[in-house]
Amino acid sequence: MSPKTDGSIFIFSSPSGAGKTTLVKLVSKKENFTISISHTTRKPRSKEVNGKDYHFVDDKTFQSLIKQREFLEYAKVFDNYYGTSRSPVIKNLSEGINILFDIDWQGSKQIKSQSKNFNIFSFFVLPPSKEVLFERLSNRDMKDKLIASERMKEFYKDIKHWVDYDYVVINDNLEICYNEVIEVIENIVSSKKKVSFDKQRIEKHVEKLIS
Repeated sequence: MSPKTDGSIFIFSSPSGAGKTTLVKLVSKKENFTISISHTTRKPRSKEVNGKDYHFVDDKTFQSLIKQREFLEYAKVFDNYYGTSRSPVIKNLSEGINILFDIDWQGSKQIKSQSKNFNIFSFFVLPPSKEVLFERLSNRDMKDKLIASERMKEFYKDIKHWVDYDYVVINDNLEICYNEVIEVIENIVSSKKKVSFDKQRIEKHVEKLIS
């Protein structure tokens, strides 16, 4: 496969509630970009559509797909499984379509190890503060402070993985963050090269988030 005509993989990861899903949906509106739709065993949230937001399946079906080696990556997150089907991803990439992944650090690691024939670029999305993150989690459909608190516990584990990503953004203002991401993606698409970022600034921000 020629890297000049194949599409590229763009991975977006973040602690739960930092806004990666919103960013991915916005980026997907660009021409020649599509979102990889994951399978999951979790229940749909309100307004989520099966086959559009996720392929919602039960545990038995998910385990069957694992045995069939259908997943390019999969992981268990908050007691639910998430996984990416291999076939549609390879098909889209071979047709020159860029694929957007909304996955956690576990899935990102697997994608990078199993898709070495394609160009892969990864983004890690950080929240502006712990307070804002907790507010975002609390305002979700769950509206359960206990669930939000559980996700905050995972936040301290997830955030450490920012060092494994090619580019890191702080999602304080969605429009500004989106414009930054688009600028980086356009540079990547045109050059097929990674773009540098201010690591010292991100390190300081992460220190504040975990303190």
